[in-house]
Amino acid sequence: MNGELKILRVRRRPGANRSAGLLFAAGKVYPCRLGRSGIAAVKREGDGTTPTGSYRLLYGFFRGDRLRKPQTALTLRAIRPEDGWCDEPAHPAYNRQVRLPFAASHERMWRDDALYDICIVLDHNFTRRARNRGSAVFFHLTAEKPYTAGCIAIDRAIMEKLLPLLSERTRMVIEL
Repeated sequence: MNGELKILRVRRRPGANRSAGLLFAAGKVYPCRLGRSGIAAVKREGDGTTPTGSYRLLYGFFRGDRLRKPQTALTLRAIRPEDGWCDEPAHPAYNRQVRLPFAASHERMWRDDALYDICIVLDHNFTRRARNRGSAVFFHLTAEKPYTAGCIAIDRAIMEKLLPLLSERTRMVIEL
């Protein structure tokens, strides 16, 4: 694969459970994991759905203590132990990166599992935020669970294959 990917297309895997998905990229199809409640047109905070829509890849993170900075045109920075992501809809920092300790509800970015060893922020409810419309919708790595909380997750080897083809111009299109 060479060049830049303009579109990553995601949909549910036919005949499979609702959290099993397919990622279409550069003429290939890869397995991916979706939210535990599948794909939905209307996303709400904590509902476990992956939201439909077309989202820009904004920037990302990587675990510098576990891997070298991946090659990509996306802006990536190393996650630090004090990095978090606010998921409290009433808080002014809702759906934003925060520094821990943080009093409001949040997700820890520095994890024991490999989930966020490579993590890309999607422009879902980010540029134009609305309370309760969902936070921390990422494109990240798979872990032990067969589902996500509403993100799209793929195997690390696939992510490493795709990263050199991704940029801020790439869109992820999630379809019902």
